[in-house]
Amino acid sequence: MLYAVELVNLSKAYGSFRAVDNVSLQIKEGEFFSILGPSGCGKTTTLRLIAGFETPTSGEIYLQGQPISGVPAFQRPINTVFQNYALFPHMTVAQNVAFGLEMQRLPRKEIEHRVREALEMVRMADRAHSRPYQLSGGQQQRVALARALVNRPSVLLLDEPLGALDLKLRKAMQFELKQIQQEVGITFIYVTHDQEEALTMSDRIAVMGHGQVVQCATPEEIYERPQSRYVADFIGETNFLEGTLISLNGAAEVQLEPSLRIKAAPSERSLAEGATVTVAIRPEKIALSATNGDPNAVRGTVRDAVYIGTDMRYVVQVGERAQLVARVQNFGTGREQRFRRGDAVYVTWATENARLLVD
Repeated sequence: MLYAVELVNLSKAYGSFRAVDNVSLQIKEGEFFSILGPSGCGKTTTLRLIAGFETPTSGEIYLQGQPISGVPAFQRPINTVFQNYALFPHMTVAQNVAFGLEMQRLPRKEIEHRVREALEMVRMADRAHSRPYQLSGGQQQRVALARALVNRPSVLLLDEPLGALDLKLRKAMQFELKQIQQEVGITFIYVTHDQEEALTMSDRIAVMGHGQVVQCATPEEIYERPQSRYVADFIGETNFLEGTLISLNGAAEVQLEPSLRIKAAPSERSLAEGATVTVAIRPEKIALSATNGDPNAVRGTVRDAVYIGTDMRYVVQVGERAQLVARVQNFGTGREQRFRRGDAVYVTWATENARLLVD
């Protein structure tokens, strides 16, 4: 299969520090691919290596099957959109978008046609004669995107381009960016530290940690079936329960405390009875009830109950030490069962929603 971008054993070292450590990825043509991770994990360095702003210490980068590690940045059919937009303040929107084409000395009519086309893509054609200071943050972001798209790159790199926007505008722009990407059909490689942003926009996500790709999968797989505690902890909120694997008879049975056992989905890794394991359960997968109607129910006591609009967030003590956070949706009917601090409850979850982790 011919990939839009392929990284093979890619590494970048600064002295003894390896910012990118033996990363291999295959990014498909027309894919919205996100690289997700905390600050310092190597995601921006990986993007800069693809762009040609950094030179790999080892490994290779392929663009549509051709090696490009030795190709200068300005000769790669790749454009980058940065967080700060870097628009020229003395130029109009149209002049900003046309700048790269003018440097290529294209005919004036072709430049005008391509600028108009790019501005229409990002729904900014009516602001062609405005200057950057007259635009909102979201509008400036669209102009920066048009300036990148006007060159018709094979791949567009985006380095946290929504980071400077307020929360409401950032959420709106997430859907707009995804829609634009689908319309133009260009491969987008998007770097972010925002988990919700990556889940919302991406076809696939590579989660990075300490310069390495920890897991690469679809948003649903990343969230529902994390392969490590690192991924489960970084993506969303998760309950972690430490225990000992007692048996593997269909489901995994885990001893948390002398009088407390729970069931979880079996691990994809080979585990022996007696192994120390971690059970990960998402708060929204947990149900609370006042009566015990489930053989796998665990008895507990509500330690905290907080109304957060769409949900009630409960903290429930189970056993002597373990606590679980549960999020129960508010349907607004007025008939939902509510619990208060000190209430005795039964906690349940589907076995397949309890993931068995070993790191």
